[in-house]
Amino acid sequence: MNDCLDLASRCAQALFQRDQASQGMGMRLLAAGPGSARVGMSVREDMLQGHGTCHGGYLFALADSAFAFACNSYNDATVAMGCSIDYIAPARLGDTLTAACIEQSRSGRTGNYDVRIENQQGELIALFHGKSYKVRGSVLNSETPA
Repeated sequence: MNDCLDLASRCAQALFQRDQASQGMGMRLLAAGPGSARVGMSVREDMLQGHGTCHGGYLFALADSAFAFACNSYNDATVAMGCSIDYIAPARLGDTLTAACIEQSRSGRTGNYDVRIENQQGELIALFHGKSYKVRGSVLNSETPA
């Protein structure tokens, strides 16, 4: 494994281990690379809204988690500066969703990332865009070699 891929993977794993919210929603970290991440989640009954489909907040959280793992993949502590989502199609009970995040740009302290959420049939569920901002600190603690 090359150094950049190894660093991105270790950053994502460390962040995911501390991320009780993502874990509580049943998210799974599927992959991470420099400026990219894939996160999976199955739609549970407690995630359904009044129309019987997955609540948009869960879709946003899934995309936001993939965004977080992607923009923190360089071991620079990075937070969201702004995000938006477009809901394309409903996600239903039992669907297995995958959020794939790809870095579009990164310069100075900011970056732009796009997330595509698809169901198990590869159908587009939502599109998310996030803008990141690099803050002080690192993802890996000082005991963990970068």
